[in-house]
Order: sequence, then C-alpha cells, then structure tokens
Amino acid sequence: MVTEEQLLDFMRELAYKPMTVQELEQSFGLEGAEEFKTFLKLLNELEEEGKIYRTSNNRYGVPERMNLLRGRVQAHPKGFAFLIPDEPDHPDVYIHANDLKSAMNGDIVLARVTSKSSAGSSAGGRLEGEVVRVVQRAITQIVGTFEHHESFGFVIPDDKRINRDLFIPQEGFNGAVTGQKVVARIVTYPEGRSAATGEIIEILGHKDDPGVDILSIIRKHQLPESFPDEVMAEAEAVPDRISEEEIAAQGRRDLRPKTIVTIDGEDAKDLDDAVCVERLPNGNYLLGVHIADVGYYVKENSALDQEAYRRGTSVYLVDRVIPMLPHRLSNGICSLNPQVDRLTLSCEMEFDEETLRVVRHDIFPSVIRTTERMTYTNVRKILVDDDPELKERYAGLIDMFKLMEELALKLRDKRMKRGAIDFDFQESKIIVDENGKPVDIVKRERSIAEMIIEEFMLAANETVAEHFYWLKVPFLYRIHEDPDAEKLLNFVRFVANFGYIVKGKGNKVHPRALQDLLEAIRGTKEETVIATMMLRSMKQARYEADSLGHFGLAAEFYTHFTSPIRRYPDLVIHRIIREVLTSGGTLSAKRIDELAAKLPDIARQSSERERVAVEAERDTEQLKKCEFMLDKIGEEFDGIISSVTSFGMFVELENTVEGLIRISDLTDDYYHFHEEHMALIGERTSKIYRIGDEVRVRVERVNMEEHQIDFAMVDMKPRAAAPRRSEGGRKAERGRRRGEEGGRGGRGRKGGRGGDAEPAVVRVDMWGLPVTGSVGGAAGEAGAGGARRQRAAKRAASGNGGPGGKGRKKKASAGTTRKRKR
Repeated sequence: MVTEEQLLDFMRELAYKPMTVQELEQSFGLEGAEEFKTFLKLLNELEEEGKIYRTSNNRYGVPERMNLLRGRVQAHPKGFAFLIPDEPDHPDVYIHANDLKSAMNGDIVLARVTSKSSAGSSAGGRLEGEVVRVVQRAITQIVGTFEHHESFGFVIPDDKRINRDLFIPQEGFNGAVTGQKVVARIVTYPEGRSAATGEIIEILGHKDDPGVDILSIIRKHQLPESFPDEVMAEAEAVPDRISEEEIAAQGRRDLRPKTIVTIDGEDAKDLDDAVCVERLPNGNYLLGVHIADVGYYVKENSALDQEAYRRGTSVYLVDRVIPMLPHRLSNGICSLNPQVDRLTLSCEMEFDEETLRVVRHDIFPSVIRTTERMTYTNVRKILVDDDPELKERYAGLIDMFKLMEELALKLRDKRMKRGAIDFDFQESKIIVDENGKPVDIVKRERSIAEMIIEEFMLAANETVAEHFYWLKVPFLYRIHEDPDAEKLLNFVRFVANFGYIVKGKGNKVHPRALQDLLEAIRGTKEETVIATMMLRSMKQARYEADSLGHFGLAAEFYTHFTSPIRRYPDLVIHRIIREVLTSGGTLSAKRIDELAAKLPDIARQSSERERVAVEAERDTEQLKKCEFMLDKIGEEFDGIISSVTSFGMFVELENTVEGLIRISDLTDDYYHFHEEHMALIGERTSKIYRIGDEVRVRVERVNMEEHQIDFAMVDMKPRAAAPRRSEGGRKAERGRRRGEEGGRGGRGRKGGRGGDAEPAVVRVDMWGLPVTGSVGGAAGEAGAGGARRQRAAKRAASGNGGPGGKGRKKKASAGTTRKRKR
C-alpha cells in the first residue's frame, strides 16, 4: 500500500514530471482493484488538502514543483490580501483584489506567484500572485447587520476584512428585519462580480439591544458558548474531592505541610499556580512552583480533551470568560483553592545565592493544600505600602513574601542582563455595569506582586523545557524566532529619528540591544510608541514541536507549563510529563512515534486558537472603549500621538482610548506624510506632528458601526490663503509635491512625473495594525500615477468617496455585488 509520505516524496523528486493516475499506477506497481481504489482515495484526499495539485489535463504534482504556494489568506478591508505561506521561511505574497477569485480572509488556498517587482522599485521587491484554488474555507457564516430591501436583503458584515455584503434572498430571511444583528450561513461564495449568497440561521437581537454587541463578536469569531452534553457529563462524573487512598495509590509527594500560596487578581476563579520560597541552610533559594494537575482529570482523547483541543484556550472578554474547560473543573477540583487538598505537578528549583544558577531541580507529581489565596493588591500593600492591617492579618507569611521579592528581583536582573526584552505596556481594564455598559476605564498596575509570579513562572517554564529537551522525548515548546532582518532594519531607522542608536552585527541585533533601548526610553514621551513599533517589528510567538529558542526572553529553551486550566498546550505537556515520570523516565518507541505525529498539529491548532482569542478580546475592548466615549463628544483631553499615517494620526488618551485625527481635518495648513520620519509636515508653516508628541484634542465623532473614534485638534486655525506665485513657481511647486507624494522610490524624471507604480500596501498583523517594514509600507507610490492613487486612498480613508462610496442602490440581485459606503 502506498503511503502519503511515499507519494509526496516521489512527486518531489527532481526527475518527476506531472503524471496521470494510470502513469502513477504503473510507477508504483499497483496490483488489484482494491489497491488501486485505496490509492485513488489517497490522491483525492491529498488534492482536497492542497498537498498535491491536479492540472487541467488531469496530471498530478506537488504545488511547490508547479509554481504554486499553499498558505492562508490574510485579507485587508480595502480589498487586497496577502498569502501567508505554509513554508515559514517563504516571503508573503501580495494578492490584488481581482486575483482573489472567491477566496476570503482565513481561507487555505493554492496561489501562483505571477511577478516580482525589482528591489529598487516602490514595491520593494514584493512578490505578487493570484489564487488558483481554495483548499479549505475558513468562513462558513457571517455575523452582521441585516437590511431588508423589498424582495431581498443584505447582511453587512461586522468583520471589515469581508468587504462585500452577503446577499439574502427573501426565502432566506427567516424572520429577520432591518437593524437586527444576525448570523448568516454562506450558501454560495463570491465569484467575480457575483456576490456571496446566504440564509439567516440565527437572530441575535436588535443591534442597539444590551448584550447584542458582545454576542455578535462571540459569533463573529465562532467562539463556543456552551459545552456539548457528553462533555458536561464527563465533567459531572469527576469527583469534587480527593481521598487519602487516591493520593497514596499514586505515590504523590505530600507537600501539604508546606506553606504554599496562590497570588492572583481579585476576580480570578481558576487558580492554577501556587508558589513557595525557602532559604536553605547553605544560603541558596528553594523555589517551588506547583501547577494544578489538570491532565489527571482530563484524559487523552476523552470528550473533555477533544473539546479543550477545539477551544485551545480560555477567552477573556470584557464582561465574561469563555473557559476552555467546564466550570466544575476550572473553578472546582482543578482550582488551587485555599485550605483544600489539590493534585499538582511540582517543579522545585534550587538557585545559587550568588549566581542565581539552577544547581538542582526536581519535577514530580504532588498533593498540596494552599495556605492562603492572596491577591496582587494585598501582596503589593504588604511589600510596598507597609499596610499595618494586612501585615497583622498575614503575619505568618510576611517573611516568605519578602524572600519572594528578593528572589524575583534577582531573577529579573539576571534575565535582563542576558538580554531578555521586557515590554512594560500600560494595560487597562474596562469596568461595565450589569447591562454591559462601560462606566470606567482603569489602568492595570504592574507591581512587585505581578513581577513575583511572572518571574517564578518564567523560571519554571525554562527549567521544564530544558529538562525534557535533553530527555529527547516529543514535547511542545513556546518559541519566538529572530526578527526579519528587513523589518528590524526599518525599526532601527525609525528610532534613529528620535536620536537612538541600536547596535548590532551585520543584519542581526541581539535582544540585549533592544532591551537597552527600552531602558533608555523609559519615562520618555515616546516610550510607548517605540516599544509598540519594536513589538510590531518582531515575529509572533507560537507553539512548536521543536525547540527553536525564544528571542524575546533570550532563552534557549522555553515552554508553557504553568496554565493547564486555560491553555491546551500546557495540558498536553502535563500529560507527557506524568507519562514520562510514571514510566521510569522514558517512553516506548511506539509512543514516541505517536506523539511525534500528533504534536505538530496540536501546536498549529493551539497557535491559531490563541490568535482568534486575542482578536476577540481586542474587538470587545475597542467596542467598549467606543461606547465609553459616546457621551464625551465635544469634550477635550490631553493625549499623545501614537501613530502617523498618510491619512492622519492616531492619538492615545491617558485612559488608553485611541482616536484618529484625519489629515483632512487639519485646517491650519496642508500636511504631507514623511514616512521615513513618521511625521506630518505642514506645507507652509513647516509645523511637524510626529509620534510621541503631546497634543490637546476634542472628541468629534464616535462610530459604533466601525468601532472608530475621531478626534479634532484643539485651537486649530483655518488655513491661510496661499500667496500668488508666478507660472514657473507654480510648476516647480507642482513638481515638488508630486515628488513628495510619490515617495522615496517614486521620484521620476523632471520633478516626479515618473512611473506608474503599484499602490503602496501595508500588511496588517492579527489585530489589523500595520506591521513595521511590510512591503510597500516605506516605499510610497511613484510619480503622478502614484500621487493620484494616494489621494484616492486619502479620500477613501476619510469617508469622502473612493470605490464603493456611492451608497446602496434601491434594487440588486444575487448576480451583482452591492457597493456601500464604508
């Protein structure tokens, strides 16, 4: 029988040329109808998965040998998209809106690279391509607002990356009326000028009803709200207490006499980590990190396990938590609640007092009984505020807290010296009332209490990762690869505008140089902006079955071991650890092969679910921040410019709310965008607005449909009348402006008439934010043609026209794509 691996290896051979089924049958020497039938089934499966491609004359080959790439589509609200190839080292491919065919955001597709612009052009050596075939649909339903138009209707998608409305024939209304938030199933996908069609499968309520906004985001990201019956049945069958016989039978180390505490936020209910620190007779520190043994209760391949795999992670929205595991487990028997017995996996580490090197460590199953359920606030008040009431209440724990502080500060200092990057972003928490209405936005404080837990968890994760790496058993790691050289170079150029120099060798920068920069900017007005741009210049951390190191932590080995209640990779790791420990430190060859085959898929699924969770969390935060500012229209605030673009600048207020000042609303001058300096410069006044500048703004508009806030500059004077100039002066000025609008790569002959370059495009990250150094982002548009497109983009960005800006037509049909004003 021919296996998938054998077939793919055969097709990847240099001597291979695309073959028909009959030719492949002869090459493999297939005998009998049954063997041929099995082989045909394998061919069909691999074709459906996009691992092989069938040509128009029914010949088969692997995509990479046929100038095809397999990857995921990352769409942009303006219509174009990028192909993110499966091959991690392959550059992204720009796909024009007309070349997407029927592909939508998130789809797995096969695409053909059609051209590559020269490195010196405005596109900066960008690969361009077209979709050949959609392999797997990511979007099967759309959440949006329904609009009824006589005998048909449309669903206007909440997700702006879906830039065409869904056509609903009358028989697909199912009771929906104009203004309601609905979930619609896609029946046919868009093709050419034809719109996608669908039917309403759920009515969430009117868009203005309380709670419908968050529910729409939950449906948009297809987050599960309830657990299947078989999952709940398994959860109910789990005992809610532990017997002495059970503890004895497992041979767990009894740590119940030890003083162990949990330290979490006030509203946390799933307490999955506990800590303790002792000073040993030799002067060394003994740190114990004890993690809930969730794997003991959630068996591999059980209904609970399969549901946890599908969810991948718990999702923390503004007003609710969507847990990975049912509450009976996450808040019950698996939660390390105070003064009750709990089963744990422990990692004890002895640190040398001087060098902070781990001189001994032990990983083992245990049983603990936490002494207290501490909060970050109370630990901070004890250690920093010297609160007498709390010090009296927790008198027996004061010495341990001081020892924890001492060890954590030393661990952090060691980590910073080796080059770890410590992003200290200001986080906020949105307070909502019983109806989900935001009433306040408060900043989250990162105190010594948070630092203690952070450093202890990092130490445990590194120790566990290195231990199992050297055991050479299949494992899951948390990796963070080195930044892309081009993006890093763009970042280095960017910070040079502020007078900072980042040292490096060749095209590489050690993370220590980036941490030195963060230390240098601490407390400055540009701190948040530079730190944000640094983060965007880096790759995303992800899960992987191979240990590839963690750039941001400057760690050779790193994993996620400490949160099995809310992260699926941690749960999988716990199972492997317990399996290795109970089998004498090794696994059978069969089990090693089984895990080696499964773990890459688990890593991919977990990384994808993590990205979905982050998107959903950011969506709800932005929604509630907009709602919070609704009654503040006309009010003035102080803010800092957080981003500058060709269509305006974003300003962040003290409460972390961010809004846009459109370039068309800057009335005291005509401003030009200089990307190299990330600044808007006035044409006549030479006034400069750049990232980090402090400004006074007024709230002008809040768009709840787009989740956008518009600001206006306070005390902005009207533009002065332009002085009359000679014809020659006017021609020279026009040439200068064309050249500026054309960007660096676009200056043509004689004042910038130049070439007709492709539109500058910016790849966005998972949150829809522009990624530093992305293709076309620093290039601008060339010559007069580029200038025209740039002005069109500005009009589109300011809502004053551009493609699709003519509003809705009174009548439409399934055969046309309805245009709408964005």
